[in-house]
Amino acid sequence: MFPEFHSENLPKKESAILEKMESNKSFIQSILQIDKPTFQNFVKPYQRIQTELGDLVTEISHLNSVKNNEESQTIYSRLLPKLSEYYTDLGQNEEIFSTLLKIQSTEPNLNQEASKVLENEIRDFRLSGVGLSTDTKNALKEIRVRLSDLSNQFSQNVLNATNAFALYLTEADVEGLPESDKISAKMEDGRYKFTLQFPSYIAYMTYGQNREIRKKLYDGYCTRAPENGKLMEEILELRDKEAKLLGFPTFSHLSLATKVADTPEQVIEFLDHLGKKAKPIALQELNEIKNFAKKLGHNDLEPWDLTYFSEKLKKESFSYDEEIYRPYLEKETVIQGTFLFLEKLLGIQFKQVNTSVWEPSVLCYDLVVDGETRSRLYLDLEVRTEKKGGAWMHNWKPHFQDETGKRELPVAFVVASFPKATETQPSLLRPSDVVTLFHELGHALHHLLSRVNEAFVSGVNGVEWDAVEFPSQFLENFAYEPKVLELFAKHYQTKEPIPNSYIETMVKAKNFMSAMGVVRQIEFAKFDMLIHLEKPTEFRVQEILDQVRKEFSVVFPPTYNKFQNSFTHIFAGGYAAGYYSYKWAELLSANAYYSFVDKGVFDLEHAAHFRKTVLEKGGSGNAMDLFRDFYGRDPEIDALLRLNGIAA
Repeated sequence: MFPEFHSENLPKKESAILEKMESNKSFIQSILQIDKPTFQNFVKPYQRIQTELGDLVTEISHLNSVKNNEESQTIYSRLLPKLSEYYTDLGQNEEIFSTLLKIQSTEPNLNQEASKVLENEIRDFRLSGVGLSTDTKNALKEIRVRLSDLSNQFSQNVLNATNAFALYLTEADVEGLPESDKISAKMEDGRYKFTLQFPSYIAYMTYGQNREIRKKLYDGYCTRAPENGKLMEEILELRDKEAKLLGFPTFSHLSLATKVADTPEQVIEFLDHLGKKAKPIALQELNEIKNFAKKLGHNDLEPWDLTYFSEKLKKESFSYDEEIYRPYLEKETVIQGTFLFLEKLLGIQFKQVNTSVWEPSVLCYDLVVDGETRSRLYLDLEVRTEKKGGAWMHNWKPHFQDETGKRELPVAFVVASFPKATETQPSLLRPSDVVTLFHELGHALHHLLSRVNEAFVSGVNGVEWDAVEFPSQFLENFAYEPKVLELFAKHYQTKEPIPNSYIETMVKAKNFMSAMGVVRQIEFAKFDMLIHLEKPTEFRVQEILDQVRKEFSVVFPPTYNKFQNSFTHIFAGGYAAGYYSYKWAELLSANAYYSFVDKGVFDLEHAAHFRKTVLEKGGSGNAMDLFRDFYGRDPEIDALLRLNGIAA
């Protein structure tokens, strides 16, 4: 029913990809000879062969992220320009394009899924440069191959810089740190190692009492990969050229051609509106932290002090301390409890299966709905040095039916960087880790629950980028629901349930300093949109960032802070001129979430409606239309403000 995932023999995988690209080219030539092309005899097999290639590529890109080594880097870097060339050639193939146009005009009564595939494909062919002169096409191809290489370099530079930094500390230096973080950092010689890997970095920035060490970590973190400044300049210049060759005034306009939002102005207006509501509250929040720090004898609050004093104030205001929750959030118990929650919320079940995995700590499950096995999920949740930091969902295979009627089932990976289990202690999570797990599972469910029969619009495929975060943000909100926490928050040693007072405190503390978080997201999003409205130099990028900070920031970093050099989301991760999507999707998710809360959280009838109108539809309809099918009307900004604890 499901293929096994094999992590060995990367050269063999590389050969399979190269062979598949060649066989696909021959196959396309053969179907282009069909006398009367139809959706069934042309588009169906075309989708199948491209999906098969995508599946092979995912195996290597996934391993390069979770088992990163010299071999994976070399092979992946070698494949990227060839893949980029393949997809550019494909996207500029006039014969395929005219065949798709012919099918669209001769088969006007296709179902919604098939129509959406055609509509998306024809749009994407136009965005690939179909109809342009040979010279322009070649220029586009060169730009895309180079951009693919630059993005990979950008990402690798950040990873290398992250891995190159370490501080070795004494017992006195780690005073005040939670025991679990000390255990994670302790070395055999008795010293403690802190790195720029996020779990390690944030642990010291939150609890480390030594201000000089916090500053060293902060400096290391915000000055990573200085060589990326020049790469960024070239990336922005090439993106601008690409947009102009395709007839768009700027890259921002090109980016929005495949999104729900219509224009850069509309996005900026949305961000400005939200920013104006949030900034006055963010300033109040910052003053609270400053006044609190003053009481403790610190008059000059610096960026490397913020997380530390914010955590102390949170503790004092709510007696809230993420650490006291960790014994109640043991990773395995959380996973089982999360599955129980999803069964109660959405009526779905997860059954563990034994199959080959790339790392012993990886777990695998089949997803079952109404007794039917629908898809497969792999969980890789613990931090490792050869694994890229952060958390993500990677879709391996989509749900679809090929031209012979054979059905393929979806498979996805959820990856995170949670604390590693040691010989003396299991992996204990923070509440924020649970939020991360729910978030990535939201993406996975969007993919795994798909009932769409066309691969190109199944699951997360074909979903507009500014709506792709909707199901993930929807699900993460439940990590603060008392009814949900009661299902799995149990002490890992005594099995005692988490005290109600802890849950109440956590819920109250959820929106602590949230307006500061909102303005920070707006800063990233507006900066991203503005730099893509021109082709700025490295110096100009900084100017734009400073200008946006003047508008929305309440905390101003030192001039040597070059956060942009490690902003992989937009320079290596697909969010270019699309970072606003997080807030845009949050607007949808807040409205959907409160529709469940208002029905008492667990309402299987409401859940079935959500599953059928949103999760099972994947990218087969416009995201805003699917949202309206579920919700009955347009989303309201008040729900987003309510979610962030900001008065409307």
